[in-house]
Amino acid sequence: MPSSYAAAAAGSSSRNTNRKFTAAAAGSSSRKPNPTSTAAASTARPSALLPSPAPKPSVVSPSAVSDSDPSSYSSSGDEADLTASDSATASVVSAYLSVAGEGADLSKVGIFLSSAARRRSPPCLICFDPIRPSDPVWSCSSSCFAILHLPCIQSWAHQSASGAAVPCPTWGCPKCRFAYPKSQTPTSYLCFCSKTADPAPDPWILPHSCGDVCGRRLNANLDSGCEHTCLLLCHPGPCPPCPAVVPNAPCFCGAHREPRRCAHQRYSCAGKCNKRLSCGLHRCPVNCHDGPCPPCAVQGKHKCECGETLEEKLCSERVFQCKRECGGMLDCGKHRCERGCHGGKCGECPLRGRRTCPCGKKDYPKLECDAEAATCGSTCEKVLGCGRHKCPERCHRGPCDETCRLVITKSCRCGGLKKEVPCYQELTCERKCQRLRNCGRHACKRRCCAGDCPPCSETCDRKLRCGNHKCLSPCHRGACSPCPLMKTISCACGKTCFEVPCGTEKNQKPPKCSKKCNIPRLCRHKLECRPHKCHYGACPPCKLTCGEELSCGHLCKERCHGPISPPNPEFTLKPTRKKMEKHIECTPGTPCPPCKEVVLVQCFGQHLGQERAMPCSKWRPFPCQNLCGNPLLCGNHYCTKSCHVLEVPLNQPEGDPIASVSKENVLAEPCEHCDLPCQRVREPPCSHRCPLPCHLSDCPPCKVLVKKPCHCGAMVHAFECVFFNNLKAKEQVKVRSCGGPCHRKLPNCPHLCSEVCHPGICPSVDQCMKKVNVRCACNMLKQEWVCQDVLKEYRNSGRDPKEAPKSQFGVGLLACGEDCKKKVKVQDSELHLRKTQEKKSPTVEAANVPKRRKRRDRGQEVEVSKFQEVKTYVLRVLLIIFLSIIIAAGLYLLWKGIFRLSDWMNEMEEQRARQRHPRGAML
Repeated sequence: MPSSYAAAAAGSSSRNTNRKFTAAAAGSSSRKPNPTSTAAASTARPSALLPSPAPKPSVVSPSAVSDSDPSSYSSSGDEADLTASDSATASVVSAYLSVAGEGADLSKVGIFLSSAARRRSPPCLICFDPIRPSDPVWSCSSSCFAILHLPCIQSWAHQSASGAAVPCPTWGCPKCRFAYPKSQTPTSYLCFCSKTADPAPDPWILPHSCGDVCGRRLNANLDSGCEHTCLLLCHPGPCPPCPAVVPNAPCFCGAHREPRRCAHQRYSCAGKCNKRLSCGLHRCPVNCHDGPCPPCAVQGKHKCECGETLEEKLCSERVFQCKRECGGMLDCGKHRCERGCHGGKCGECPLRGRRTCPCGKKDYPKLECDAEAATCGSTCEKVLGCGRHKCPERCHRGPCDETCRLVITKSCRCGGLKKEVPCYQELTCERKCQRLRNCGRHACKRRCCAGDCPPCSETCDRKLRCGNHKCLSPCHRGACSPCPLMKTISCACGKTCFEVPCGTEKNQKPPKCSKKCNIPRLCRHKLECRPHKCHYGACPPCKLTCGEELSCGHLCKERCHGPISPPNPEFTLKPTRKKMEKHIECTPGTPCPPCKEVVLVQCFGQHLGQERAMPCSKWRPFPCQNLCGNPLLCGNHYCTKSCHVLEVPLNQPEGDPIASVSKENVLAEPCEHCDLPCQRVREPPCSHRCPLPCHLSDCPPCKVLVKKPCHCGAMVHAFECVFFNNLKAKEQVKVRSCGGPCHRKLPNCPHLCSEVCHPGICPSVDQCMKKVNVRCACNMLKQEWVCQDVLKEYRNSGRDPKEAPKSQFGVGLLACGEDCKKKVKVQDSELHLRKTQEKKSPTVEAANVPKRRKRRDRGQEVEVSKFQEVKTYVLRVLLIIFLSIIIAAGLYLLWKGIFRLSDWMNEMEEQRARQRHPRGAML
């Protein structure tokens, strides 16, 4: 951008706003005022020196900008704030705002000024070179206000006026084609207001401006009544509407008056016009309007001019003629009127007055109107249709023969052929004219041309300076007119655009549009994704997390990779036909990557504490080191196999909650079958095992006969186990009683219990009332005591009655007398003799050995030989070696089987991966 434009538009950051306004005001005051300026302009000039805020023009839509506006070089989105942001523009319109106020309509003028100040040098429409602030220019003052180089427009006007075969008195503007007379061909470089010649470039005012008040008439129409002049500083483009106030401005119908702006003093009061219409009978029913009132539209029945026909017509069409002839009698009273429907009298007879023969040579002054004039007999001599010869026939009635048949010598139009032909016949030769037409490029080639060659009918068809179009004008001399078309450069949605002259669009960039992009997103975040602005090309990618639910149930945490909408075509000024016909489809989204969520994977048997953490996509069950432990069908025992995939048993319902249970899984294997007998505790509990194999239901009632002795042990009762166990404790005690005496030996004495069969300790342990023979130690003395007294005596003597044998119970409680000692000696000698006899007869002694001793002696070990010991040792060693070999072979086979199972599982996993991703497997 040139320095003058940059300074006028934005200014440098080192200068403040007051300096800008002061410089602009100084630039305007340094010029000499025009003596023809009006008083209003001179009085408004001091206000221009004061900085006043720039108005805020309304936003101008692209459709509101004319093709001829310099504002078409800028985007419509930036035009709204141009005037308010440019200090140079503010200094230009400050004088106008002091009179018109803040509500003045300066939108179009502000766009012109701001675009001239802020945009880079606009191109000249003739040479397409940029117009610099120091170049002399010419501005069209009709309607387009286009700015062109002064030498370019001078050459243009000269070629337009003198390039044709016939000199043209006018020349047209290259853009709007407004016709200027040849006398208005620009000869000098003037400012925009045409008051200053060769204005010097000033960085503080608009380029090509004098900096003085414009002073041009605001309304060129003399009938408008506006005599005010423009109060803006010298500026390009149109002047603003007149801001002066008319105190009593009448409306169109004249019924209402009110103060109005001078530029808008012609207005409608919105009431009825009520003017008298042209019919003179009715008044105008239309609202207050400009121009003449419309024809009267009241319907009615009206007669025609002759008064014979009555039709329904509009009041404005009440005077009409019917289609019948008049038929009225003329004044002669002999002929009737042959005219159509008319008003008034029919008039005089056309056959009255001077009468002549058909050729007009002989008069008949006294001939009646109903009598026919006779022929004179002389030659007719009326001029024929050729215009050169006369009719050679005698005077005759009716028209002469239009075909002149007189043979004459004629020349063709080009003069190359002479021949005698009838006068009515046109003579032409076959010679083609070789003269160039007015374009100077094409020959006439018309047969027998008389020299007045017509204008060239060919199309110029030369390529214009824009390089995009060809000249469609008739073939002409000189340079072709600039391309009249404007190129619209718009955003992708077309709501923001600007226009540039055709040929200058190559260096343009699309405008920045503030509208939202209208391409809907195709991913799942179309309602959540942040909207973006209008653009060319592909939409920015979605930055949200995918969030799509994977087959495993987790959500994808990668960046959105869904389908992408078809992009807008890239910005291009000359789209090729192939690109225009090419249908751009949407880009399909990529599938979600494998799930990377870390999950805990259970083993085949789903044992607690054996989970492993692995990515969800690599989820694969595995066997752990534990046993299966799954309940068998019996419901009492658990599977002792190593961890394996469970198989649904036949009696298990569908929808098993265990995920590893499967009927279709290749790795599924059934748990082992329970062959153990039933080990359940029966109810009621008993010591007998259930005869059935291991089962889940209740065991059948135990029918085993249980032998239960009575309490005293005298007899044995046989009961069914279920019967006896179902009895209560008291009932069991009652059933086991035999009903007889107890017959159990008392613990402290050798007597039996005298009570009825009863459980527990006998009640008469210490109250035994049976009589006992008490003796002395030598059994010589004898007395009868009560058993309980014997027990007391035992305790008093410090002896335990239980230690006394049954045969010796009560012996020794009495004291021995003198007779007892003698008898004791005799017994000792007898005892000694008996012992010696026993030693001499061992067989008798062996015969008297009890059976228990014989059995004990029979179980004693027999002595083994040394050979038998060695043999036993060798057999044991060989057995141990054989068992070790079997165990080692079993471990080796188990190790090999585990490896083969692992390889088989890996192959199955690879087959599943190929089935899921066939494309990846092919690659």
